Amino acid sequence: MAIEIKEVKTKKDLKQFVRFNIELYKGHPYHVPGLMEEELMTLDRKKNPAFEQSEAIYFLACNEKQEVVGRIAGIINYKANEIWKQKAARFGFVDFVDDNETVDALFKAVEEWARQKGMEEIHGPLGFTDMDHEGMLVHGFDLMGTMATIYNYPYYPSHMERMGYVKAQDWKEYKIYIPTEIPEKHRRIGEIAREKYGLKTLRFKSRKEIWPYANKIFQALNLAYAPLYGVTPLTEKQIEYYVKMYIPMLRLDMIAIIVREADDQVAGFAISLPNLSHALRKASGRIFPFGFIPLLRALYGKPKVVDLYLTGVLPEYRGKGVNAMFFNALIPVYQKVGCVYAESNPELETNNAVQAQWDYFRREHHKTRRAFKKSL
Repeated sequence: MAIEIKEVKTKKDLKQFVRFNIELYKGHPYHVPGLMEEELMTLDRKKNPAFEQSEAIYFLACNEKQEVVGRIAGIINYKANEIWKQKAARFGFVDFVDDNETVDALFKAVEEWARQKGMEEIHGPLGFTDMDHEGMLVHGFDLMGTMATIYNYPYYPSHMERMGYVKAQDWKEYKIYIPTEIPEKHRRIGEIAREKYGLKTLRFKSRKEIWPYANKIFQALNLAYAPLYGVTPLTEKQIEYYVKMYIPMLRLDMIAIIVREADDQVAGFAISLPNLSHALRKASGRIFPFGFIPLLRALYGKPKVVDLYLTGVLPEYRGKGVNAMFFNALIPVYQKVGCVYAESNPELETNNAVQAQWDYFRREHHKTRRAFKKSL
């Protein structure tokens, strides 16, 4: 079929761009649609502060009937290129039907754009920041996705390899079963860490209590995530953007913050949420008019599954028992609500320290996702 590539230029085009993912996977048993409002905000040059250090272009692929059959974003994060000493573009927000002509046309458009910008390679799927969805699913196609991850058809990675893309990095995901008791070793190590390093665990009962720590959490995230693949520190405006976006939707009993008693600075954070996959499927990409109802029910119900959404420890406290303090605080909460297992969400396969923390739990590596790269 004849494929036409259109650059997204209007609000109507952008809505088509966002809606295509939901339409492509309509009725699929494992796909979890994101919220259209959130993705539109992420892609909006006027609303997303990531555009202060990035630029982007969006393309739609249309067939001869002018039906959308594919989409892709090209992104250049100039701060990331500076930090990692590279000339790399990113591709992301990518979806397509299983058709060589469509896929080739989409990637040809984004690769040509990247060359014109002086880039020497392209990698992805990646977003503007590490807070965006990243990594193409390559294993675990028969499992439900999560709010924090991308679901894609099995034919996606086959097309990447056909076009000459190779593995840049893999993320692993684990199903971690909640134990009936806190492992005694973790209980002991957590207590030693608390006493030796002057730490304490904060728990929250109201939004008012957590707001003073919101910025500190993201500042700690910057330090904790700095060495990870593709990460750039969030700016003050980006932190403010994410604080306003995420803090109101947190479930307070599923958060543990570790602070230094001496100065009240965040040494580590563990933010988990009830798994919202089924609720998001009911919402079909929309909060309004009724999508918020299943989301609120899932958020404040008794989940069988929790998502480990954001976890980080400052470099000076790694390997010193802070993670055990998280387990000691949160395992009783998960037990109380009847949670069966937790979804780890993506962990870099090279991040051995993070994966080692699950050694004392029954776990199952059930999904893998990949960033692909190609020289231009």
